[in-house]
Amino acid sequence: MIKGLALTPPVIGRISIGRVVEKNGKRLPEKDDEFTLTSQIQHKDGWITHPLDDTLRGSSGTKLRSIPIKLLFDDPDLNMRANYTLFNRTTGRPMCVGNGETCRRATAEGIQSFECRTPDGCELAQGSQCKPYGRLNVRVGEDDVLGTFILRTTGFNTIRTLLARMAYLSALTGGILASMPLELRLRGKSTTQSHRAPIYFVDLTLRAGQSLHEAVEQARAERAKQAELGVDQAALDEAARRGFAMGAFEDVEDDGLPIIEEFFPDAVQDDAQTSGPLNASRTVLRDKLSAKTNRLESASAG
Repeated sequence: MIKGLALTPPVIGRISIGRVVEKNGKRLPEKDDEFTLTSQIQHKDGWITHPLDDTLRGSSGTKLRSIPIKLLFDDPDLNMRANYTLFNRTTGRPMCVGNGETCRRATAEGIQSFECRTPDGCELAQGSQCKPYGRLNVRVGEDDVLGTFILRTTGFNTIRTLLARMAYLSALTGGILASMPLELRLRGKSTTQSHRAPIYFVDLTLRAGQSLHEAVEQARAERAKQAELGVDQAALDEAARRGFAMGAFEDVEDDGLPIIEEFFPDAVQDDAQTSGPLNASRTVLRDKLSAKTNRLESASAG
């Protein structure tokens, strides 16, 4: 077994609420008012849409604002991991991950633990470099019982809402989350900070038209059938818990570069305005992403 490598849920696609677009020679994130399901392959125009995206939209092609899903684990903290996260803007590797009390940081002496002062009180995090960063893994469709779609977010509203919903549903159902028929729903709100323009966040609810009693009854029936067939949900949760604990950080370099471009653009833009070696960060990041895209396109063409 490779030491220091976190074993994370298998990912077969992404759930996004926006895209990265090029404006005036700069690649910048652009928010959207609907979900998009993509594959994990991208070309020069962005991520390739997953076939399930068309299936969920139906023939009408309406905006996708709800997605029927199931969770992979009973433990809410396994389904969604949320931390304050600081990435190396050149390599895409995580540098520091904290929970507001303690953090793990990559140093010249290796991974070390420190007090986590949150981004507001941490000198290393200045300049929008460290943000709350959440990853939610969900099942969409029935073709792959262990394959998940990942929703990444740096939004407080989404992180807080999803964690609260899972905690409440877990309490109401006696901890049976993985068998619950649920859906992700996109909601909008306006705030003073958004200048009364709508901002969108993700909620987790029962499926439309289904009561709590019906959903719990369905979940308990499915769990009983699994137990009869020898499917051990508790063992799956424990295997995932051990897998996450094997690595100091969950994200790897290949994931980090696109994450920085989409969710940490402020940190990259700040580099362009500073002197010294960090001036080249944005150029290096763009070149790495471009090279990776070209390799994927060449492999596809071959």
